[in-house]
Amino acid sequence: MPVTADQSTALTYSSYLALDEILAAQRPLTDKHDEVLFIIVHQVHELWFKELLHELARLQEELSGGDSVHALQTLRRALAVLRAVIAQIDVIETMTPTQFAAFRPELGGSSGFQSAQFREIEAVLGRRDPRTAQTFEEGSPERARIEAAMSRPSLLDSFLSYLATQGYPVPPDLLGRDVTRPAEPSERLRAVLLTACRDGGFAARIFEQLLSLDEDVQEWRYRHVKMVERIIGHRPGTGGSSGAPYLYRTVSAPAFPDLWAVRDGL
Repeated sequence: MPVTADQSTALTYSSYLALDEILAAQRPLTDKHDEVLFIIVHQVHELWFKELLHELARLQEELSGGDSVHALQTLRRALAVLRAVIAQIDVIETMTPTQFAAFRPELGGSSGFQSAQFREIEAVLGRRDPRTAQTFEEGSPERARIEAAMSRPSLLDSFLSYLATQGYPVPPDLLGRDVTRPAEPSERLRAVLLTACRDGGFAARIFEQLLSLDEDVQEWRYRHVKMVERIIGHRPGTGGSSGAPYLYRTVSAPAFPDLWAVRDGL
C-alpha cells in the first residue's frame, strides 16, 4: 500500500524507533551514577541477542535450502553482531568493584544467568539441557521459547542438511537423528567434513565461518567471566549462581566439537 502524505509526515525518527519507550526503559533502583550504565549495557546485550536469534533463524533456513551465497552473507552478519556484543564488555569494565557494590544489593535475585535469549541462543547452537529451561517459570513465554528451540534442529543439524544438498554423503541416521538430544561425536561425520574442507568450495567457507561463530561465542564467555572476576572476584553471583567459578566451566565447551576435531586431519 502506498504511503500517503499524512502517513509520511506523521512518521518521525523518534516514533519509528519507539524512542520514547526505549529511553524510558532505564529505571534505576538507586541514585548511584553507575547503575544507569549497568542497565544500558545489559539492555543493549539483549537487543543484540534478539538480532542474533533473528539472523540465526534465517541462516538455518538458508542452509537447509542449500543457499550457499546468502548463508555466507548471514553468517558474516551474525559474526558482526556477536563481536558487537563482545565489545560491550569494554564499556562495563570501566565500572570499578566499589562502584558496582554501591548498588548491587538492590539487584536482589536478578542475574544475567536469567537471560532467556542467551539460553535460546545456546539451544540454537545445540545445547540440550532441560535444566536451562527449568530456570524459568513453567508456562512462561521464556521457558516455552527455550523448550521450542531445544526441540528443533540445531545449527549443526542445518549444516548437515546443507552438506547433503551439496552432494556430500552425510550418513542418513545423522540427518534423521533425534534433534531433542545432544549431537554425539561422529567419526563418520568428521570424514565428510574433512572432504568438504579439502574441496575448498562454499561448504568449506561456511565451515570456517561456523568455526568463527563458535570461537566468538567462547570469546564472549571468556570476556564475560573475566569481567565478572574483575568486578566481584570469586564471590557468588546475583541470583544464586556461583559467579566466576560457574562461568569458567562454560568457557571451554565448544558448540561444534566435530568441526574442531577435523583440524587434526587437515
